[in-house]
Amino acid sequence: MPMDKPKGMRPETLAVAYGYDAQMGMGSVKPPIFMTSTFVYPSAQHAKDVHEAYFDGTGPLVGQTNHIYSRLGHPGLDFLEKRLAAIDGAEEAVAYCSGMAAHSSIALAHVRAGDSVLHGRPIYGGVDMLYNSIMPQFGSHAASYLDGTDQADVRAAAQAAMAKGTLKLIIAETPANPTAAMVDLDLMVRMADEVGALQGHRPLVVVDNTLLGPFAQRPIEHGVDLCMTSLTKYCGGHSDLLAGGVSGRKDLIEQLRMQRTTWGNHLDPYTSWLVLRSLESVAVRTERAMTNAQSVAEYLRDHPKVAGVTYLGFLEQGTRPRAVYDRQCKAAGSTFSFHLHGGEAEAFRMLDNLQLLKVAVSLGGSETLICHSASTTHYAVAPEQRLAGGITDGTMRLSVGLEHVDDLIADLAQALEAV
Repeated sequence: MPMDKPKGMRPETLAVAYGYDAQMGMGSVKPPIFMTSTFVYPSAQHAKDVHEAYFDGTGPLVGQTNHIYSRLGHPGLDFLEKRLAAIDGAEEAVAYCSGMAAHSSIALAHVRAGDSVLHGRPIYGGVDMLYNSIMPQFGSHAASYLDGTDQADVRAAAQAAMAKGTLKLIIAETPANPTAAMVDLDLMVRMADEVGALQGHRPLVVVDNTLLGPFAQRPIEHGVDLCMTSLTKYCGGHSDLLAGGVSGRKDLIEQLRMQRTTWGNHLDPYTSWLVLRSLESVAVRTERAMTNAQSVAEYLRDHPKVAGVTYLGFLEQGTRPRAVYDRQCKAAGSTFSFHLHGGEAEAFRMLDNLQLLKVAVSLGGSETLICHSASTTHYAVAPEQRLAGGITDGTMRLSVGLEHVDDLIADLAQALEAV
């Protein structure tokens, strides 16, 4: 029988067992792929009733599963979104054709001309461009905080944002891309309440959980409003798809789902099936990757040509970031940055001498990926803003994969000889 509710099961179990039952797929143990653009109505009245239920939330078919057209929804989306919400501990979830489609949809749903948003630095280059280049063309404003664990810094940044317009979104990317900087989610929720009391409108707290999600950090449990995950990364896990997900309260997710009908940025049936398949193995894949990452980080930390490593496991005891990490995270993840002595020239020499590690953007795949942040993922971010977020010309982001750790270290060792 289908499970109606998670019933206290752990996220690792829900990733395998929730959201689909064999009865839904003619006995198939795995979900079928429903490769169709549209769905047949059994009668003309049914067609009217299903549209009324979808668009108005009224009529005899409310609460029943009916489909109209795959841009509005399809069985693969149903399965994936139910499972993603259960894993994140949220009421509902919505899936998109990429992580940036998810970010952009949140912005378009909640930010209007004259409004402001608050985000941290560093932040993923695409999100930086969204809120500092694209959305301002529609009249919005952005402000940023540099230390997401410092209440005074975040409060000052929030005040700067409110001075520009009504603060609608507080955005936390934690750990931050690419430096793994921590953001205190409990602080962000308190700040949203404080801002709401001051301006009469409580901003939503939006958390990008890509680098640790969905098992090593659980933002919904900290009271955030929306948890965004680039499903392309660890949840997809094989560098062969693009997808994004947002989990949260039912009313907020329903708003996003209805707007997705118009934006047309839904996740297609085949990719929905791929993500659903990949979710089953996220826990075991990330465990291996994190074990590898710790060893690689320890090697780099001790290398004379490396100026610093941002691996979360190295956060100093007694510091605010370490306290946040201990309270908020269950593991250190497998993506971090390291900084070479020198700059772009030294970084490029090392990258061009790698044999096993692949020089490419993205993260969370089965293979180990490395890139020079300033010239790739954060190329479009102004140099002074990159530096403010801790990204130097010698910074490289490393996403450690599933290869044997000795081979990874050996490749790094020979490449560093060229620096």
